[in-house]
Amino acid sequence: MNDSTFQPRGQHLIAGAWVSGQDTFRSSPLTGEGFDVARGTTEDVNAAVEAAEEAFWSYGYSSRAERAAFLRTIADEIEARGAAITAIGTAESGLPAARLEGERGRTTGQLRLFADHIQKGNYLDIRHDPALPDRQPLPRPDLKMVQRPIGPVAVFGASNFPLAFSTAGGDTAAALAAGCPVVVKGHPAHPGTGEIIAEAIKAAIESCGVHPGVFSLIQGDGRDYAQALVQHPLIRAVGFTGSLGAGRALFDLCAQRPEPIPFFGELGSVNPMFVLPAAAEARAAQIGEGWAGSLTMGAGQFCTNPGIAVVSHGPAGDAFVAAAGAALGKVGAQAMLTDGIAAAYRSGRDRFAGRNAVQPVLVTEDEGRQASPNLFETDAATYLQDHALGEEVFGPLGLVIRVSGPEEMLTLARGFEGQLTATLQMDAEDTPVAARLLPVLERKAGRLLVNGFPTGVEVADSMVHGGPYPASTNFGATSVGTLSIRRFLRPVCYQNLPDALLPGDLAER
Repeated sequence: MNDSTFQPRGQHLIAGAWVSGQDTFRSSPLTGEGFDVARGTTEDVNAAVEAAEEAFWSYGYSSRAERAAFLRTIADEIEARGAAITAIGTAESGLPAARLEGERGRTTGQLRLFADHIQKGNYLDIRHDPALPDRQPLPRPDLKMVQRPIGPVAVFGASNFPLAFSTAGGDTAAALAAGCPVVVKGHPAHPGTGEIIAEAIKAAIESCGVHPGVFSLIQGDGRDYAQALVQHPLIRAVGFTGSLGAGRALFDLCAQRPEPIPFFGELGSVNPMFVLPAAAEARAAQIGEGWAGSLTMGAGQFCTNPGIAVVSHGPAGDAFVAAAGAALGKVGAQAMLTDGIAAAYRSGRDRFAGRNAVQPVLVTEDEGRQASPNLFETDAATYLQDHALGEEVFGPLGLVIRVSGPEEMLTLARGFEGQLTATLQMDAEDTPVAARLLPVLERKAGRLLVNGFPTGVEVADSMVHGGPYPASTNFGATSVGTLSIRRFLRPVCYQNLPDALLPGDLAER
């Protein structure tokens, strides 16, 4: 089927069946005609979650080889629809074809990576303390421990990654790898893209003979069914990527359940970049131009967008600001993912422009879904006194914070909230300053970079994509990389069990 023809049904996929709804909403693509999409209900949620629970009794006890084969088949089915995915994805999101093709490769790559990872079995953290019947004063029983899947998982598709963080994205792939069925709440910004990926998963389910309740996609643009999903008593965890406001509301709902469940939310980050003194003296303009490129990549719609740069007062800092401003001024308007995101970006720009202690370097005006870069400058004292300056503006907006030197840079670092990333631009002479900053920054961020830019997250064993609140709601987890699978597992200890009763992963060791 590798052609560009795909006609969306506008339906949910629930336990292997395409399901319509009485109530619909209209999709709003950047190009082409919209279509009517079924709006999810609490009844749809209940049907999908109950099917997921039923599927867990087989899928949660399947072998690692069977799950790995399923993940690889999903990847194959996605690739078989490559041209059609790119066509509808670009129309709905406005993202360029090359970006969607790269994101599709990342999506299939992480599915295959997770398949390889679970087949090795190391993620199970198997432990065995053999019985010591003759130990004094008391004998020790035979103890075996292994990680086991937790049950049905709810996943909320992200607006900014229609493939890699949505229907078959990282959260879904991690949950399926762990042995957990998934119910996806599709993002209303790209319902057609979500549907064609769901079609690929359905084909993989049928090919592999997996219980159809292992995956469902429920479309919609309302709150009622989203609330019903996170509060359904059979849902055991939630994966979310989105805004701080929406994420915090869902997090609170999870905590208020009669039986609270973990909410793995990625909410917001400004990803500060610190330009240390020697690096600024040697290459301020070069760093400023590089920062501008990272800031505007994908219209700034990356969770790792480096929205804040910290640099000292003086000629080197001035050169950084001038170079960044000049580079940003050359960047034309880009389409944002939705009209709502574009409106929120303009609101964020106005919030910065309306503060007396914040100086405009570059201020632009756009309409509709278009967004152009904006750049502002302030000092450390102002930033530390104004909490709103640390709130993420989703888009190509940058804030330069000027400091008096390394001591104020350290004070500022201590004042940042939790982040996904923190970056040091440094030369060898900056090592003493960097050594003082590092203990602070590793308490603030999940990933630390030197002489790079944080946009672009490698899917690998060592990657951490998470951080202290509000970057994420669980500082001990990552939503990218193989460690993300551990979110949907829990340790179980088996004492004195005969081999015939042990889970397969333990019995074979």
